[in-house]
Amino acid sequence: MKLKHYVVAGLFALGASVPAVSSAAGDVAAGKAKAAVCAACHGQNGIAQIPMYANLAGQHEQYLVSALKAYKNKQRNGGQAVIMQGQAAALSDEDIANLAAYYSSLPADGGK
Repeated sequence: MKLKHYVVAGLFALGASVPAVSSAAGDVAAGKAKAAVCAACHGQNGIAQIPMYANLAGQHEQYLVSALKAYKNKQRNGGQAVIMQGQAAALSDEDIANLAAYYSSLPADGGK
C-alpha cells in the first residue's frame, strides 16, 4: 500500500514540474476567413504551388502559433522572413490562434 502512495506522489510531483503547454484554441472558421491573404503563397488548401513557400496544411497548431509569433516579433529570419514579418505584424494573438487552428485542421495532403 505504501508503494502506491509513492507512485501517486511521484506522478503528482512530475506533473507539477512539467511546464504547461498552452493550447492555441483558435476558431477554425475565423481562421479560414482570415487565410485568404495567405493563400497567395501557401495555396487555397494550405499546399503551396511554389516550392519556396511552406505547406501549412496539417501542421501542428502550436508550431504554427509559435512560428507566426516569431515572425511577428522579428525573431525568425531567412528565406521569406521579411515577407512573413510584414504579414504577421498585422495579426493579433487571436488571429494567429485562428489561423493555426484552421491550417492544422486541413489534411496534410491538401485533401487529395
